[in-house]
Amino acid sequence: MKLTSFTDFGLRALILLADRNGEILSAAAIADHFHVSRHHMAKVLQELASAGYLEGIRGAQGGVRLARDPRDIRIGDVVRSLGKEQALVDCFREGWNDCAFLPRCRLKGMLARAQQGFLRELDRFTISDCLEKKSVAPVLDLID
Repeated sequence: MKLTSFTDFGLRALILLADRNGEILSAAAIADHFHVSRHHMAKVLQELASAGYLEGIRGAQGGVRLARDPRDIRIGDVVRSLGKEQALVDCFREGWNDCAFLPRCRLKGMLARAQQGFLRELDRFTISDCLEKKSVAPVLDLID
């Protein structure tokens, strides 16, 4: 599984905002922190706000802050929300039917189950988990 830069930027922005504990940050400040495009980050933040993860603050000192407790923001949910337009493979795209093996091909089902497993694993973790200074052993156990 591969995350898009859009999803990556979204996760990093949420982690930064969680680390700043309620602080209001502008899209420019977040983009500059990660050395990424301000325009692209603004789009990511807009999507996160639309999904209810961020609250937009207007005005001269405006920006965004977390709209939820970071302990309640599941990584898998964020990935689903930001990656909803991305198909794992062409045959996942709506209306796509150029496969010479259809209807016999079982690859699509296998990949769908793998993707669901990937997201279920990410559902085990929250934005808060990305910051806590606990032992990393439980996360490292996943690699074995």
